[in-house]
Formats: sequence, C-alpha cells, structure tokens
Amino acid sequence: MKKNKRLWLLVIPILVLLGFILKDSFNQKSIEDLPGGFKEAAFVRNEQNKGGIIRIYAVTVGDLLNADYSACLDLMPVNDYGSTTTVYFFDRSAPYPTSLSIDTPHFDTTKYKAIQISKKYGKKK
Repeated sequence: MKKNKRLWLLVIPILVLLGFILKDSFNQKSIEDLPGGFKEAAFVRNEQNKGGIIRIYAVTVGDLLNADYSACLDLMPVNDYGSTTTVYFFDRSAPYPTSLSIDTPHFDTTKYKAIQISKKYGKKK
C-alpha cells in the first residue's frame, strides 16, 4: 500500500506539470490576438545562417486608432549576433504587398505606403 501511495505522489505532480506545459504551449499569443486587427501579409528572410539573420514582415492593420504597434513588434522573433527584424505596417483598407524582397526597398514604394516602420535588433555577443 505504501509503495502504491508513493507512486501516486510522484505521478500526480508530473501529470499536473505536463498539463500546464501543454496548456501554455497551445495558448501562445499571436499578433492576431492584439488590439488593432493585425494580420501578417508577407514575410522574407535571408538565407544565411552565419552572422546576422534579417527578417522582414509586412503586417496589415484593421483598426489604426487602437493598434498596439510596439506589442506587435515584441511578438516578432529576433536572434542574437546582430540580427534584425523589420516590420512594415500597412492599412488593410489600402493596397499592401503580398510579397517582399530581401533587397532594399523591400516592396514597390510607388504602389504601397507603409503607415509605420518598426525595427528590432538582436544582441551582439
């Protein structure tokens, strides 16, 4: 009986811990959960894995007045070693790019107008 009780005292905390891990992994915040109606329209990343990784996003915004741009930028990934993440925000009711280029300018600036450009930098180690 004591052996069975010890087993349950070990198994129950492990099951509770696994439950919390699963709940947390399936309830991660995304940019769609933020105020402002954000939606990723395009993404491009450089091919190199040595040195800095460059990520460029085009994100549409549905509600310009209530949009939390800094929270959206915080959810975007960035790596160490001089990596950068650039996010171009576009009004969803205006034309916006559906593809980006790694080279500057990253989209056709005569057709599309970004309402905000935000950058995030990785740490240099």
